[in-house]
Amino acid sequence: MKAVVKTEVGYDHMVYQDIPEPEATGDLVKIKIAYSGICGTDIHAFKGSYASTKPPVVLGHEFSGIVTQVGPDVKNVKVGDRVTSETTFATCGHCASCLSKDYNLCSNRKGLGTNVNGSMAQYVLSREESIHKLPDNVSLLSASLTEPLACGVHASIEKGEVKAGDIVCVFGVGAIGQMVAQVCKSQGATVIVAGMNTDTDRFEVALKNGADRAVDQTKEDLSAIIKEMTNGEGVDIAFECSGAVPAANKALEITRRKGKVVQMGVFPEAKEPIWTDLILHKEICYVGSRSQKPSSWRTSIKLLENGTVVPEKIVSMIIPLEKWRDGFESIARGEGIKAVICCNEDLKEHE
Repeated sequence: MKAVVKTEVGYDHMVYQDIPEPEATGDLVKIKIAYSGICGTDIHAFKGSYASTKPPVVLGHEFSGIVTQVGPDVKNVKVGDRVTSETTFATCGHCASCLSKDYNLCSNRKGLGTNVNGSMAQYVLSREESIHKLPDNVSLLSASLTEPLACGVHASIEKGEVKAGDIVCVFGVGAIGQMVAQVCKSQGATVIVAGMNTDTDRFEVALKNGADRAVDQTKEDLSAIIKEMTNGEGVDIAFECSGAVPAANKALEITRRKGKVVQMGVFPEAKEPIWTDLILHKEICYVGSRSQKPSSWRTSIKLLENGTVVPEKIVSMIIPLEKWRDGFESIARGEGIKAVICCNEDLKEHE
């Protein structure tokens, strides 16, 4: 089968090539891939700056497809099922995180597209526990972005505990920021998205999908706007989705006393100067949100089924598997929001 393989560590070292087609054994499920999203971590892997990627490996962990084979131990998934899958392929199974099904925090976790072959291929294997069947009304294109949606659910609902009536600010309007904004709107929050002058098109997408206000911080005073919208109190929750330290500090500045700041973005350095004085004196809850876990996926599937969140609305490019490099280069240049690879043309739904 054809696949996009990161062959060794370092910059690029990525090849579109033939590799053996996998076979489902044990509790594994073989999926014919319809779509595979290009994530920011895939770009980091391309650049050689993502330490979790262990070459040689097929990249890709956001996907949807059709089950074509199941292992003898599989009980609830069958050939022909339309599915998506969590990114967890294996865990240690006995640490505190595994016992509570916080698989995203297991130190020995193995993930699709990083430690084992992922979804930028015609077929992928995933364990049955990670599989989620798709409601009939959910497109394969939207379903391929369940992973970033689940990250948004984990941050906004499970960690941020967003609720109806909250006023929130989302820093960063890339794919993750867009998903956080949509999830917060689905819970009844007022949503402000903040970015820079390079985000004009992304602002339009966010507003079209329900955001109440978009702020270009190079032209407008975000703090003044927040004060006006919150009667001087500040937002209830701020989400840092950009990976920019100044955004995190601005989030602390515009969050109300006893409010919450959720960090999703990965900063350039492991240690960065954060405005801790504000955390102390405003009694802000500063919390990290890493990836997603099984409960995040269950909630995401419900949101997809209800139509309250439609991930395909953020897709800006669909390319065939052999043109994968075009998608990587486009996203690396900051063009559009989400590029998606169609891995099998016969499963393509949209032009």
